[in-house]
Amino acid sequence: MPLRPAKCYTRLSGPAYTRREYIGSGLHPKVVKFRMGNPHGDFDVELKLVAKEAGQIRHNALEAARLMASKFLATRLTDQSYYLIIHPYPHHILRENKMMAFAGADRLQDGMRLAFGDPVGLAARVNSGSVVMTVKTRSDKVNLAKEALKRAASKLPIPCRITMEPLKKD
Repeated sequence: MPLRPAKCYTRLSGPAYTRREYIGSGLHPKVVKFRMGNPHGDFDVELKLVAKEAGQIRHNALEAARLMASKFLATRLTDQSYYLIIHPYPHHILRENKMMAFAGADRLQDGMRLAFGDPVGLAARVNSGSVVMTVKTRSDKVNLAKEALKRAASKLPIPCRITMEPLKKD
């Protein structure tokens, strides 16, 4: 069965559900790496992708945004000239009480009896103003980093803005 659209899970409702002892399957986030590039580089600019609204970001959307940004930066820059960080971690377990919609389905399902739901994925909860991604780079590469974050923001279900601030040199 295909994934439901992001609008089904983006809105925050109720407290975060993180109790894994009641979930039978081993859910793991699809995000492979949370930090990419050169962590010890000599960077002077930091660009941040900041959420404009509160919401949930599914783990597959975070992975798609990470892939988009890292591929764009890796093809146009070397791995030593940027450092990309994904900040939110998908802890919240998304559950779905799947209902069948065909002839005779009423004999096969229980409706709302024991409607706890099966896990269908994980999500990271972000608030308004939370940093989703950070890219550190040199000031001559700012336009490439902005384009990478813009492309990554197109994969996320919540609106985002890009902020830039200089890094302090000691």
